[in-house]
Amino acid sequence: MARRNYHHGELRAALLDAAEALVRERGADGWSLREASARVGVSSSAAYHHFASRDALVRALRRRVLGELGERLSQEVGRTAGPEAGADHQRRLVAVGRTYVQWAVDDPSVARLAFGAGAPAGDEASGSTSDSTSDAATPPHPHDVLDAELDRLVEVGGLPAAARPGADFVVWAAVHGLATLLVDGLARLDDPRAVAREAERVVRAVLTGLTHEAVPSRGWPTPHSAHTARRTERGADK
Repeated sequence: MARRNYHHGELRAALLDAAEALVRERGADGWSLREASARVGVSSSAAYHHFASRDALVRALRRRVLGELGERLSQEVGRTAGPEAGADHQRRLVAVGRTYVQWAVDDPSVARLAFGAGAPAGDEASGSTSDSTSDAATPPHPHDVLDAELDRLVEVGGLPAAARPGADFVVWAAVHGLATLLVDGLARLDDPRAVAREAERVVRAVLTGLTHEAVPSRGWPTPHSAHTARRTERGADK
C-alpha cells in the first residue's frame, strides 16, 4: 500500500470518498474501515484519528449524503421558481419529487445507505445533516426542503391549511414509495425519461388528494421522525 500524506481535514474527506465508492461497489455492509483506509493509502490507525469505528464512518457518510441531497433539492426548486411557473403552484414540489426519485434511481446503493432500515436510531434518513468537524454552512435536510415547500404552498393558496399537518409524511411516503419500487425492480418504466413524468404524476395526485380531503374532527395522526423530533427539541430550547 502506497503511503500518502494528508493535510488536516483532507484525510477525513478522502475516507468519506472511499467509503462512498465502496458503498456503490458492495453496499453499505460489504466493506471495512481497513479497506477504506487502504483505498486512500493510509493505515487503519490514521483513520481512527477521524472515525472511531466503521459505524462512525458510515454515520458521517450518511450525513454527508443527506446534506448533498438537500442541497440538490433546493437547487432544483430554485431553478423551477422562475416567472414561467405561472399559476402552477405545485411545480416546486413536483421538482422536489422528481429530483428525489431520479437521485435514488441513479444512485441506488447510496440511496439505500441514506434511507435504509438499518440506519442507527437518531441518524437515519431523518437524522441531522450537521457535521461538527466542518466549517461550511450546514446544508438543508431533505425533509426541511419538503416542509418549506409545503408551507409555501399553503401561503399561496395551493393547499388548505387544515391539510398541512402531516402532509410532509404523506408526500414523502408516496415519493419514497415510487423510488423504492423502481430501485428494487418491483415496478419498471420502459423509458428512463418516464421516471420524471411518473414522479410528477405521483406528487400531483397526492397534492390534489390533500387539497380535497375531508379532515376528520379528531384530525389525522401526526407522524414523527428522528429529524422532526430533533427539530422540535431545538425549537423548544430557543
